[in-house]
Amino acid sequence: MIACDLGSNTLRIVQMDCKSKKKIRTYEKIVRTAKDLHLNQMICESSQNAIFQALEEASRLFDFTHEKCVCVTTQAMRVAHNAPSILKEIKRRFGLDFEIISGEKEANFTSLAIEHALKREGFTSHTYVLFDLGGGSTEFVFSQNGKKHTCSFPFGIISVAEQYKENIEQNVTRIVNTIDSFLVHFPSIPKHYLQLVTTAGTPTTVAAFLEGLDYAHYDASVINGKILHVKDFDQAYTQLIRLGEAEAERFTGTNRRDLVVVGILIVKAIMQKLGFKRCIVIDDGLREGVALAHCLS
Repeated sequence: MIACDLGSNTLRIVQMDCKSKKKIRTYEKIVRTAKDLHLNQMICESSQNAIFQALEEASRLFDFTHEKCVCVTTQAMRVAHNAPSILKEIKRRFGLDFEIISGEKEANFTSLAIEHALKREGFTSHTYVLFDLGGGSTEFVFSQNGKKHTCSFPFGIISVAEQYKENIEQNVTRIVNTIDSFLVHFPSIPKHYLQLVTTAGTPTTVAAFLEGLDYAHYDASVINGKILHVKDFDQAYTQLIRLGEAEAERFTGTNRRDLVVVGILIVKAIMQKLGFKRCIVIDDGLREGVALAHCLS
């Protein structure tokens, strides 16, 4: 089983053995699908080229022709006017049929992957709060003994970083306040939901950075289950903005320091809003959830 997740920032692919539920091979590439999307609601040419190049590279690693493939795409393609033509071109070139999924469906797939990973890493797997900070949207899952409530909000690291060059902290606070209408249904969150889980590029990059892993040597097995406190995000933020550009990008990846720095501010604001001082970082996400769901079907 091969599952592809074309996100607003990253293309992520996994090949999974459905019997063992173990990953055989993974791939990810920064493509910045949502770059400049706020200007005209169009996926720009440079992002399209990056997507095609990444899929060409991936096609040499995965047998898209003979293996079962399930492909999904998220917020950037939800809002882009030229999404249909891009997805049609992807199907023509690579034979991959990408489905634009809703934020709710994205959250449910991601929660499936998170529960599998929490159990694997030795944590309670059915009571938690999850937030998945993506490039163009952020999904929340509140799970209490398997009963889930989900919501998706149209803000992410790319949309915030590109639209707000000044007064970034004030704007982050204002944007994160938009989740209040959802949170009002969940009083005393830490008491009832026990643990906060987070996935996606910002927390995994921060966890790797604090472990001394550079971008080229990222190791998901080191990151999965790592617990980060708010002070850890403060430390990473301070260190990253002080590093020279080349040194910072050795840890964050090319042209990603600005996104990670903004992402840290958003993560901290969300943690404060939810009332948690620490979180469990999980590398598994949407692509793994898609694979698991279709392995079970």
